[in-house]
Amino acid sequence: MPNVRVVCLALAILVFSLSACASQTKVSQADIQTGATQSDRYLPLLKGKRVALVVNQTSQVQGSHLVDFLLSKHINVVRIFAPEHGFRGDHDAGAHVSNAIDSKTGIQITSIYGKNKKPSKDIMDQIDIVVFDIQDVGVRFYTYISSMHYMMEVAAESNTQFLVLDRPNPNGKFTDGPILDMDYQSFVGMHPIPLLHGMTVAELALMIKGENWIINASKLELFTISNANYKRSMPYELPVAPSPNLPNSQAVKLYPSLCFFEATPVSIGRGTDFPFQVVGHNEVPLGKFSFTPNSRPGAALHPKLQDRTLLGINLQQSTQQGLDLEIFIKTYQAFSKAGVTFFKHPEFMDKLAGTHKLRKAIEEGQSLQQIQESWQLGLQSFKQQRKPYLLYPE
Repeated sequence: MPNVRVVCLALAILVFSLSACASQTKVSQADIQTGATQSDRYLPLLKGKRVALVVNQTSQVQGSHLVDFLLSKHINVVRIFAPEHGFRGDHDAGAHVSNAIDSKTGIQITSIYGKNKKPSKDIMDQIDIVVFDIQDVGVRFYTYISSMHYMMEVAAESNTQFLVLDRPNPNGKFTDGPILDMDYQSFVGMHPIPLLHGMTVAELALMIKGENWIINASKLELFTISNANYKRSMPYELPVAPSPNLPNSQAVKLYPSLCFFEATPVSIGRGTDFPFQVVGHNEVPLGKFSFTPNSRPGAALHPKLQDRTLLGINLQQSTQQGLDLEIFIKTYQAFSKAGVTFFKHPEFMDKLAGTHKLRKAIEEGQSLQQIQESWQLGLQSFKQQRKPYLLYPE
């Protein structure tokens, strides 16, 4: 007869091994179910209600636009709200977004980008629930979360329900950069969060309400549909480009670091086939890679340094990700040496950074390590502050 203790030990080892194997099972992008694909969880919230959508070209449900999907389910969609880049995502950054009628469905489209970031009371009186379903990229100055802020606020003011259909954050494993100083609050930075906040839009919505970052936050009836089979650390390749100048995953990865160049004379490739994947200038050579920006309606109608030959750095194969300011600092040094003004728009730089301290630190010659150390305490505090709102493991 076998020794009972030995048998028990063997069984324990077997159970542990099976548990370990199960925990190591890899979940791929194909396994992720976005909030929009889990219709059984949110359709009951929409039935019999007048529904408005904050959507764009990324609002897809298994190959169909959310508008078409909801109409096929006999949901009463009465209004579409269009953020920056428009309902179809074909407007350049900062381009005017007009009110219109959707030619396919006949639904009224109301712009929430530009002068009127919040719909009027007359419009909100015709709506019972607002649905937000837009792919974000996890960077504070990407304006879709600013539009979500204003729409949450107007929903709270008008006693309208608000539903967020979540989507993965392609930069979700990073929490980095300076915390926004509210003295520098703008449409490219609404909340006291880091540049890379490491949260999804649903998590941010919960935090915006929970931290009372909108007027009448306590009155807002907020619902969220989280992603299934998703972890924050998972790589996620966007199935649809979130805006004209972020055409691929490489641009999305480099966007947090390269967007600061927008406040300088340096081109980051707007008006080329590789926006947010190069750095170059015509007077201060930054490298050996040559490129020429040209006009591209819908992506860069009048790009910086248009029709000029620029010399710089090709980052299309770079492994850089997260927030990496090394190239930015070296470029500042090259401009200083050449006697050319680098911070051409210092006020815009400070809005992007959410503080004047980053610009000042670079001008003072602080090292990259010193600059990174300056925001570590703020990051630690933020990570504690966000914990109650997280829907996915850290």
